[in-house]
Amino acid sequence: MVEMHLTAVRVEIPSNNPLLLLQETSGARRTLPIYIGPAEAQAIAFAQQGVETPRPMTHDLIRDILESLGARVECIVITELRDRTFYAEIRIVLGTARHHVSARPSDAVALAVRLECPIYAEDELLDAEGVILPEDSEDGEEDAAEAEELVSEFRDFIEGIRPEDFG
Repeated sequence: MVEMHLTAVRVEIPSNNPLLLLQETSGARRTLPIYIGPAEAQAIAFAQQGVETPRPMTHDLIRDILESLGARVECIVITELRDRTFYAEIRIVLGTARHHVSARPSDAVALAVRLECPIYAEDELLDAEGVILPEDSEDGEEDAAEAEELVSEFRDFIEGIRPEDFG
């Protein structure tokens, strides 16, 4: 396994699809790009920015349940790409028992950000799907601005939804 860190959640232009970028912490610094949904992008961006919501979001609820049960998330692992779908595991320790729970990578990362637990990718997956991206010259300022923009766009979207839009 290769340790990764969350580099950014970006919106790909022109498709406006959210993209999760995980980069290996050492070595060649390959990046694993994973398309995710807008709700998961918002959840990750909120956690990165420390946004407090009036009621717990799903990932906050999962964190709270795990903590109340005395469970610890050891790490999350992006395990494979099968039929153009990424898979992940949340590795949980409860007492002396270890559990591997299947999850979407976006949900696993949203939980990992909240719990500040390590993120890994399987070697074979990173060898096959990892890419080397050019370095950003602004040392993360661009990532923070993009995360704020994503949250702002999502808030605008949510505020404009009407019940008849779901009919």
